[in-house]
Amino acid sequence: MAKWAFIEQALADLRDKGLYNTIRTIEGPMGAWVSIEGKPRLNLCSNNYLGFANDPRLTKAAIAAIEQYGVGPGAVRSIAGTMSLHLELETAIARFKGTEAALSVQSGLNTNLAVIPLLMGKDDVLFTDELNHASIIDGVRLTKAKREIFPHRDVETLALQLEANRDIAKKLIITDGVFSMDGDLAPLPAIVELAEQYDAMVMVDDAHGEGVLGRHGRGIADHFGLHGRVDIECGTMSKAFGVMGGYIAGKAELIEYLRQRARPFLFSSAATPPDVAACIAAIEILEASDEPVRKLWENAKYFTAKLQALGFDCGHSETPITPVMLGEAKTAWAFSKRLFEEDIFATAIAFPTVPRGAARIRAMLSAAHSREDLDLAIGKFALVGQELGVI
Repeated sequence: MAKWAFIEQALADLRDKGLYNTIRTIEGPMGAWVSIEGKPRLNLCSNNYLGFANDPRLTKAAIAAIEQYGVGPGAVRSIAGTMSLHLELETAIARFKGTEAALSVQSGLNTNLAVIPLLMGKDDVLFTDELNHASIIDGVRLTKAKREIFPHRDVETLALQLEANRDIAKKLIITDGVFSMDGDLAPLPAIVELAEQYDAMVMVDDAHGEGVLGRHGRGIADHFGLHGRVDIECGTMSKAFGVMGGYIAGKAELIEYLRQRARPFLFSSAATPPDVAACIAAIEILEASDEPVRKLWENAKYFTAKLQALGFDCGHSETPITPVMLGEAKTAWAFSKRLFEEDIFATAIAFPTVPRGAARIRAMLSAAHSREDLDLAIGKFALVGQELGVI
């Protein structure tokens, strides 16, 4: 029909520009290897940093929760009541993150939609890194607050912006902890010092930091020793924790305010009991041992060093996120396609997720990968890189 012609044209343009994303179908559990199109493929795509997505301890906890609580909460917690399991998770998150309290919501996206519009009004000002995640951008767009966008990790410009807005009473600085495309860290100590100087709040989305940075994976605030100085920590349970859901951690007053007024909490049902129970199990595993975190970092350092020795540009990552920089989108998609033909599942990342000319394969390492897995992947990257003239 003519009214849908604009969509047909948009899809055609994506294909012509090499930006059309073919989403693969996973036919079994998420792990170091996944089944796609009836074949096992080495998985370098997921954020399953610690291998928890198919950990038998988490699946056992999820099954037990279904047997005790059923499969769903039935309604929003503020109307139908809250399950004791959700309160148990919030206590565990606060304990793990070293904060007074925590609130669980349905996803990492919803953490930003819950916090930013609630805290910031038209007379306020927020400061946001230009490379912050889309969920932060969406949260910012829901406010009428003045916004100052500072260049990536540029604390000098941030200081100038804070000085220019020093007379505005309520100020909020927002940053990712780990930037998911390049794997670099926010300069959080400098940001916190500026916030204290200008009486601003600091909010960190630690989605790629929890389970990865800090003691036993407690995140970026722990990594830099900034407990009690970061006002709002939020993140997701869908990456290192291997499950689903989001959290906000901070002072008890903040969490109670969110419980009373945050729209995702008030107007959408909570996470399901099996998800919540599996999240609790993941936290308990990390509190007991940091072995999964150490294995993750060991794998990441080995893999990155081997790729760099082959001549690949792996950017400036400071985490297990390993970008393999390829430049043009068509090159990245061709590289991904050839890897898939060699049974390596590694999706290309291109515009608009990253800037034009900065397309890449983003290899995501996991504690679930064996040394044999990594050596296989390295060999296939070398093969495809030579075929395409990348190395």
